[in-house]
Amino acid sequence: MRIQHSSLTGCWGRSRLCLPILISVVLAGALVAAPLRPVHAPHAMVASVHERASRAGVEMLRSGGNAVDAAVATGFALAVVHPQAGNLGGGGFLLLRRANGKTRFIDFREKAPAAATENMYLDSAGNVIPESSKNSSVVGYRAIGVPGTVAGLVYAEKHYGKLSLEKVIAPAIKLAREGFTLTYEDARDLKEDEYLAEFPASKHIFLREGNFYQPGDLFKQPELARTLERLAQDPDTFYHGAMAHELAAAIHQGGGLVTAADLAAYEVKEREPIRGSYRGFEIISAPPPSSGGVALVEILNILEGFDLAKLGNRSADVIHLEAEAFRRAFYDRADFMGDPDFAKVPVAQLIDKKYAAAWRESIDLNRATLSQDLKRPPIFSELERVARLRPSAIREPENTTHYSVVDAEGNAVAVTTTLNDSFGSRVTAAGLGFLLNDEMDDFAAKQGVPNNYGLIQGPANAIGPGKRPLSAMTPTIVLRKDGSGNSELFLVMGSPGGPTIITTVANILIGVVDFSLDIQEAVNAPRFHHQWLPDQILVEDRLSPDTMSVLRSRGHKLSLEHFWGDGECIMIDSRTGERLGASDGRNNGKAVGY
Repeated sequence: MRIQHSSLTGCWGRSRLCLPILISVVLAGALVAAPLRPVHAPHAMVASVHERASRAGVEMLRSGGNAVDAAVATGFALAVVHPQAGNLGGGGFLLLRRANGKTRFIDFREKAPAAATENMYLDSAGNVIPESSKNSSVVGYRAIGVPGTVAGLVYAEKHYGKLSLEKVIAPAIKLAREGFTLTYEDARDLKEDEYLAEFPASKHIFLREGNFYQPGDLFKQPELARTLERLAQDPDTFYHGAMAHELAAAIHQGGGLVTAADLAAYEVKEREPIRGSYRGFEIISAPPPSSGGVALVEILNILEGFDLAKLGNRSADVIHLEAEAFRRAFYDRADFMGDPDFAKVPVAQLIDKKYAAAWRESIDLNRATLSQDLKRPPIFSELERVARLRPSAIREPENTTHYSVVDAEGNAVAVTTTLNDSFGSRVTAAGLGFLLNDEMDDFAAKQGVPNNYGLIQGPANAIGPGKRPLSAMTPTIVLRKDGSGNSELFLVMGSPGGPTIITTVANILIGVVDFSLDIQEAVNAPRFHHQWLPDQILVEDRLSPDTMSVLRSRGHKLSLEHFWGDGECIMIDSRTGERLGASDGRNNGKAVGY
């Protein structure tokens, strides 16, 4: 039997088949039916976690809209069909590269309300309030930050779209009013969430008062449809009008801190994206308050000095080197990253190739570095002066959503947006029909306490009025040189996954650049992750047992997980100009093009 290239294994780099990985893939039922090839389209493409959302974006492209119109339509549609993370009540980032080469980064991250305080999630004994409490940073009204999604999508449409807001919201309104068919996974997520039932509006809408939705049921959301219709007619109502007062009153009634004044004070920010290079490719990614772009470029800078292709895709040698690069970038992330409007973030030094070269010298090619023994290279002495003790912690939940868009003109948009936890705070705005975020949990709740993921942060990410919490979201665009030496669009990338977002994007990018995988192969390939603390490599259980054994012999601790993330990516074929869309085989998304 002749076996074709397998996008599930990701081990076809340099035409070498890894049989142990292939065997483990056969055993991994979640990916057996994963797409084997990217979706091809001659003109335009949208890739998202839900086919109906992708089709909403393509509808705008077919109607004369550009990539921004498609992205805004997709975003509003995800608020309807993917309530786990798609949202009106959360926030995110939008990275735009226009066909003329100009880039824009739109920050619509949530903000802490004015009444927020550094120790607001500590009890009288100074301990972090447990997640089960309605006063925690995870569940309930006090977990809610000032939402930015509506402001961000409306801003993007107004400044960079071609169509009307009414036009781009129309598909979402139709989906909310007429309903859509629930998949098995969607019905399961609704039924199994342990907190939705605690809030009457959420219980009514998402749990049908205990008569749980089943796979194949039609899910209609009339309150959300009316809210979307109001936004289409007057988007300003969300922050300055009647809807702002309705939202603030609902949050106040539940004991939350967000006020009408907080909503009125919210502002979208345009920031300069992070830029770097890797093996001749140009990297454009998210700046602070996301740590994603800085950490990604630092990782790639460190790895650029190794010939990964020669070592073999998903080999123990490659995973060892990548894990060591991840470890060092997350060590720096813990010290330096936060909201740049409130803290000094030494971006230039962290993404400097000389700094990466110094870090590279500290890597033992045959032995894992103990995270507790890491010492920062002295090349930039001011980094140590800026660095603080690592006493604070932040829990970064893994349920976010990403989508990518490329239009016929070559405009590209990468958007990552979130409610934070799955279904956010689990609070639905009474009468408005949408879930609200628990983004306050992305701040450091207490000094010196590791979070559920063991992820450590510095004081730059302490809670403060008006601050935007640190994020790992990493919407990324990659350029390559054409035959004339000009930069042209190559990849549009991103994923959910909390801290694993950064390493997922790195995994995919390295798969394409170093190992010549097509975009679907790279997205589906087994993933691995290291975040400095806890000192372990998180690996998908499809990785070769022999490879895992070698890694353990080098001193790495391994933690196995079935899968994580949701890469929704697009590649441009340099020969034909075709758009190649890849929706992650781990989920039920769909890349749609024309």
